[in-house]
Amino acid sequence: MTKKNISKVVLGAAFLMATSAVGPGFLTQTTVFTQQLTTSFGFIILISVIIDLCVQFNIWRIITVSGKRAQDLANALLPGLGYLLAFLIVAGGLAFNIGNVAGAGLGVEAMTGIPVQVGALSSAAMAIGIFLCKEAGKAMDSLSKVLGMLMIGLILYVAFTSHPPLESAIYHTFLPERFDAIATLTLVGGTVGGYISFAGAHRLLDSGIQGESSLGEVNRSASTGILVTALIRYLLFLSTLGIIMTGATINPENPTASVFENAAGSLGRQIFGLMIWCAAITSVVGAAYTSVSFLRSFHPLLEKYHNFITIVFILVSAFVFLLVGKPVKVLIFVGTLNGFVLPLALAILLVAGRKSRLVGTYKHPLYLQMAGWAVVLILISMVAGLFL
Repeated sequence: MTKKNISKVVLGAAFLMATSAVGPGFLTQTTVFTQQLTTSFGFIILISVIIDLCVQFNIWRIITVSGKRAQDLANALLPGLGYLLAFLIVAGGLAFNIGNVAGAGLGVEAMTGIPVQVGALSSAAMAIGIFLCKEAGKAMDSLSKVLGMLMIGLILYVAFTSHPPLESAIYHTFLPERFDAIATLTLVGGTVGGYISFAGAHRLLDSGIQGESSLGEVNRSASTGILVTALIRYLLFLSTLGIIMTGATINPENPTASVFENAAGSLGRQIFGLMIWCAAITSVVGAAYTSVSFLRSFHPLLEKYHNFITIVFILVSAFVFLLVGKPVKVLIFVGTLNGFVLPLALAILLVAGRKSRLVGTYKHPLYLQMAGWAVVLILISMVAGLFL
């Protein structure tokens, strides 16, 4: 593989991870928590970015060095553990994807007035078209990069027009007035929880990037994915903050749309529609691809027909949405649920990273191990705190 092709794969994996995280739930979570915490939400974002980086570097390095997907590492560590991990990831991915399909429908409706159900089905059909391509991986990478950059441009415009109190926001990003464990857990779960933390790592494996010699590319891809996600989240935080500080009313049924409309009037609704559609369609693709990647290695037929299974996964998501309706209220809960899965998945990978039979002569850096276990303990304490 040439350096140019490697760079494309590295960037594609980063944007696949980032756009998988930036879905309708991501937008809703960010807006709702900014309303609750105002300028102090910047600190929650900062803490979540630090945790996210610890998670990504640990998981991506161990997976790519071993050359095995996460479920195979888990099964090699303890027979049956990989099946449990796969079940949790696929179940969470399906729940998220129902929301993603709904978000795509909402985006189409906001832009064109077409009914949500029709917009959702047409968007699902477009996502399916990606996996019908002969070069599905390259098509997925291109979609993630183009729409990811478009989302950054749109949210930057809205942040500029909302005139947020930058000085206060930056100050409280480092010295907050309030802290919220649920918001932190939800942000981490919505950024690297569940299937999301494995999206880019599994994509790198499928592209042939693995082994110790590839660690430079792996580190670059992992950090780029997190920083792109953090940039979008912080810009949305600033946009929402600027609107809140004017005393504008935020519609609880669709808080992000309210922010965009207050910031840019009727044009804002069009921008919101395009933004949420971009976020949703890329998340549909990312969630389907990554969830199915957790099943592929369990049987040769699953590997042979993985693209077909991915298409079925998207169809099931769309079908459930049509039956149940838009699961807006579930989006924040699912992000928190993914935060519950994360400490288990990270702990499995950290233990696997110390087994020479799985990673060969590779020595996982002590500082990453310590940071990884610290994240596991922090997340477990946050989860425990919710029930005490």
